Order: sequence, then structure tokens, then C-alpha cells
Amino acid sequence: MHTRVLITGVEGYLGSVIAPYLLERGYEVQGLDTGFFRDALLYPAAALSVIQKDARNFTKSDLKGIDAVVHLAGISLNDPFGGLPPEKLYDPTRAYARDIARLCKQNGVRFIFASSCSIYGTAGPDGVVNEDSPVAPPIEYAQNKLQIENDLCALADDSFMPIALRFATAFGLSPRMRFDIVINMLVGQAIADGKITLNSNGQAWRPNVHVQDIAQAVECALRASHHTGLLVLNVGADENNMKIIDIAKIVSEETGAPLSFSIASERGAGSELITNKMVSASGADARNYRVSFARIKKYFPDFSCRFSIHDGIREMAVFFKKIKLSPEQFRSRGFYRIKELAGLFAEGAIDSDLFWVK
Repeated sequence: MHTRVLITGVEGYLGSVIAPYLLERGYEVQGLDTGFFRDALLYPAAALSVIQKDARNFTKSDLKGIDAVVHLAGISLNDPFGGLPPEKLYDPTRAYARDIARLCKQNGVRFIFASSCSIYGTAGPDGVVNEDSPVAPPIEYAQNKLQIENDLCALADDSFMPIALRFATAFGLSPRMRFDIVINMLVGQAIADGKITLNSNGQAWRPNVHVQDIAQAVECALRASHHTGLLVLNVGADENNMKIIDIAKIVSEETGAPLSFSIASERGAGSELITNKMVSASGADARNYRVSFARIKKYFPDFSCRFSIHDGIREMAVFFKKIKLSPEQFRSRGFYRIKELAGLFAEGAIDSDLFWVK
């Protein structure tokens, strides 16, 4: 009998890779998604069975015949938009994660949560953090992930043992591409614009993980043996901890695109560069940490990251050249989370609660 998996947020950057990965390995996959990024395609996505529904409207009937839920749905923004307070965006995300997890507990369904290494915020005393290190989530997105982990910990018991996978910063090809994350952005700039412009001084350390390796970790979690309480695991590889400047240099070497730095006056609402409130006027990035990925090998002995940062850069560069990625494509609204949601809100397609306007 095949394991039947429900993936919330299946029509996002990660879900568009995880779902076909699981299908290829014999899992039955049911998707659930509200559809914000459904049409934001760089190339055709795999055909999937998708329930068109907001995760806030999730009910027990959505779990019929389901063995496990992979919960990807959520808001992934570094900055709020449209004058909306952060709690307007993130409080519902926490509430529906908790509600879905509770339904899973009541119905004997395994629950796997897509958390993030961004909850660490800054480095520990020796520069490296692990799952037992103090956390200091610097932005609302990371704070939200930690709140959900805490809720899962409170729900966990001997009969309900959720897993929180703290993903490093993702990179790599997906049909529903994101160009608002660092490695993808740098490669996209290099091919579309013929140049790379960093919006920070590049000295911050960041852990990174390829989307295919994220999919592999999810599959390992689906097969995981018994554990106690909430299992929290960092997902990535030690060798993919790298300074942003060094990543940018690899992109430059791989593509031939020259590398430069923006100055503070060039960053802002009118700039074409991706802006972030965590980057100061001096160019320093407040998010600066390396992550240990030793624990995941203990619990998932078969897990091993197959893609280095160099592999992912080369893969994307080759593909973007093949499709002749243009500046217009690269800046297409659907490939940037905040641009797409802000655009839908400004157009009146979604309301201030992020529900579709009928």
C-alpha cells in the first residue's frame, strides 16, 4: 500500500519540486493551495491533483485517506506590504498550522513542518549553531516559524510525533522559481543582466540547501522511525555554509558576469535591486550564521546532500542560458513573493486578510 501524502502550499517554489520528487518514488500525492503563485511558471510544472483551498479553511475531510501532511503553506516575506501590520500576515499562518497539526494528531496522521534556519538569526559563540543553540529570530517570518515549532512541541506526545525541518536557504531550479533568494537572484542577475550587483557587503555567512535535497529530506521524514516529542532537524550540509561574497564570486566565475556592490542611496523603493531591512546602510547584513548539520545524519542516516552550491549555480546558469532568460522574465512579479502579494492586494484581487476577493 502506497503512503498518501498531502502537501499544503504545493504550488510554491518548494512544493513544485517536492511533489514530483515524491511521486517518482511511489508516493501518492494530494496538493492543497490557495493559488497565489499558480500561474508564476518559469517552465511547465508536473501535473498534480490540487485542492484549491486556503489553508485556513482546512477541515477533517481533507485528511480522508491521508497518511502524512507536509505543511509548506505560509507567508514567506522579509517585509510586510501595503501598510499591513506583520501580525495581520503572520498570526493566521500560526493559527492554521496549529489547527492542521491538531487535526493530524486527532486522526493519526504524521505531520512534517517546513521550518527555517533563519530562526537562528546570528551566530553562536563559536560561529556555528545547532538545534540546541539559542535562537534569535530577527524578522517576523522567522519568529513565526519558531512560534509554530513551539506549538508543535506543546501538541507532541507519545502518539503524535511531528518533525520540524529547519531548511537552510534554498536554491536551485523549480517551475515556480523564486528570484528573491540569494543564490537564485545572483545567477538570475548574471544571465539576464550580464552583471551581478550585491545589495550588502557580502560578508555574512549563510547556510544553503538545494531544493532537490530539501525534497530528499522530506522523503526521509516520511520514512523516519519512532522518536520522542517534536523532532527538530537542520537540513543542509556543512560545506554549503558560505559567505555571500564567496557565492557571488562563484557565480561570476561560472558565468563571466562582473561583480559590483550597490551603495545605500541606490537601495530603496525605486531600486531594481532586491531590498531588505536586515541590510544596514553600511552594507552589513544582520543575518550572519553558520549551521551544523550533524544531527540530521543521526536520525536520517540515508540523507546526504547531493548538490553543492557550485552544482546548483552551474545547473541554473545552463538552464537560464538555454531559455534565454530576459531581464523582463527575471523581474516578473510572480517570481518575487512580496511583489506578487503586494500586487494582488493593490489590484483588489486579495483583501487585507489575504483572502481572494470573489
